[in-house]
Amino acid sequence: MTSQSDEPEASAPVAEKSSSEGSSGRELWELARVEPVEIALPGGVGLTLRAYRKASELTPTEVVIDEDDPFEARRKRAEEEEEVIVDEEYEALLADDEKAEKADGKESSSEEPDPADFEEEPAGQADDEEVPMFLSHKGRLLTFKSSEALVSFLRSGAPHDLAQLDTWADLAERVQSSDIDPLPEDRYELDLVVENLRGGHDTWDLPLLINAGEVARDLGFALRIKPVILALSPGSPLDDLDESLRTAEKGGMGGFFGRRRLKKIGAQQASLGWRSVIGKISAAVDWRD
Repeated sequence: MTSQSDEPEASAPVAEKSSSEGSSGRELWELARVEPVEIALPGGVGLTLRAYRKASELTPTEVVIDEDDPFEARRKRAEEEEEVIVDEEYEALLADDEKAEKADGKESSSEEPDPADFEEEPAGQADDEEVPMFLSHKGRLLTFKSSEALVSFLRSGAPHDLAQLDTWADLAERVQSSDIDPLPEDRYELDLVVENLRGGHDTWDLPLLINAGEVARDLGFALRIKPVILALSPGSPLDDLDESLRTAEKGGMGGFFGRRRLKKIGAQQASLGWRSVIGKISAAVDWRD
């Protein structure tokens, strides 16, 4: 009878894998804490990247404009002319709204409860909160019309703001064009916003408009587009529109009053305000292919 050793047989060593080895698709983005984003603008549909980090961890994007560039000067003049037209119409509508509110007097204020009464108190924000950043360079959003072109740029070593992330080197090495597949909630249709608002209150697409507000705020902050930041700041007409849209989408009693508030918001005023915002964002886009 063959004797067997009481010693357990040693198993072959198992090589440890790094947490990101072999990762792709959603796992790759989750490990890198970066996400692909698709943004439809009047000038086309583009792919880019977005991340959120603590403000203290980031170096703000550098905004440099060459005042001697004739193409930049021409673009700036056209933008200023457009802004004057929009702002004059917008201010006139705001003045009309203020007159109407004064004419209503106290009756309008006591007409219905404030939808805020049905909402929970927002939690206090930390001093060092997470802020958005994009694949951008010198205040310009780098946008690509194909996943292949985007990946080619990521591997090129060209400078951009996301390169400062501690997860960037690994992401740039591993990402494939098949990984550039934004989630439905990361696809934004800014090109449809103005037409949707012009259609009137009954045709307003709440998710479309709410998502547009989210990405416009992110872009305004990350690219330092002051007119966009101001247009969507707390208390502004577009911010009031956004709050009413969110309240209406929640449903229930708060949603009922949210829909009533939306009926009081001028479709023309809202479309003009958003037209200006989208124009400012479009002017900050750098199409790379």
